[in-house]
Amino acid sequence: MSNRHQDGSAGDANYGVIGNNYRTYRQPDPHIARFILDALGDAQTVLNVGAGAGSYEPTDRQVTAVEPSASMRAQRPAHLPVAIDATSESLPFADDSFDASMGTFTVHQWSDLARGLAEMRRVTRGPVLVLTCDPAALDRFWLNDYAPEAIATEARRYPSMTAIADGLGGNVKIIPVPIPLDCKDGFSEAYYGRPERLLEPGARLANSAWSFIDPSIGDRFVTHLQRDLESGEWDRLHGRLRHQAFFAGSLRLIVGRP
Repeated sequence: MSNRHQDGSAGDANYGVIGNNYRTYRQPDPHIARFILDALGDAQTVLNVGAGAGSYEPTDRQVTAVEPSASMRAQRPAHLPVAIDATSESLPFADDSFDASMGTFTVHQWSDLARGLAEMRRVTRGPVLVLTCDPAALDRFWLNDYAPEAIATEARRYPSMTAIADGLGGNVKIIPVPIPLDCKDGFSEAYYGRPERLLEPGARLANSAWSFIDPSIGDRFVTHLQRDLESGEWDRLHGRLRHQAFFAGSLRLIVGRP
């Protein structure tokens, strides 16, 4: 594909640049994983599209992973299957090859959402799972007060729930996934009650939105948040979140069945 980056990344983000330390911050969270496992049901053969470093791949089933980025494939742990170099828009499998398929935090990277979802549906006999964020709910997060450019960038990149549901066809269910306070998967909202973590450059780098905005915005964000943490202003406005067990943010699991 002509739009692939040097390391093979097929979407708008270049994981050869931003993905080198991805696994340090983006580990599968058990609470979120439970939603995925429940939706997979009794499926024994599972395709993971845009598999990255392997987050949320079940280890008790036969998993086939597809990941175009060499940087991300190299970060997959030894106990997971080696990922195939391919893209969502052109899956190298026959029709109805898998009991289920899944894609987590990936659809916003695809060059052709409808084609990618149609390909997942083509090769899957049962449920197709998409874990993503609802762009209409991103502004619930306090980051919007500090770096609205980052939120606006994500809102433009994430496909709407309607677009995903239409692409999957069939019987589609959209499931809100509450985010736990100690969430191990460091997408931005995972730090809703731990704002200090977003001062770490690595935590921001593991969220691709920051790579699409001017570095000066990140610098401004760090200065602003650091000042408000030191003065107590952040805690005055949002301190309740430090003890809130779950955050009803933008995370969604879309499950399409034939």
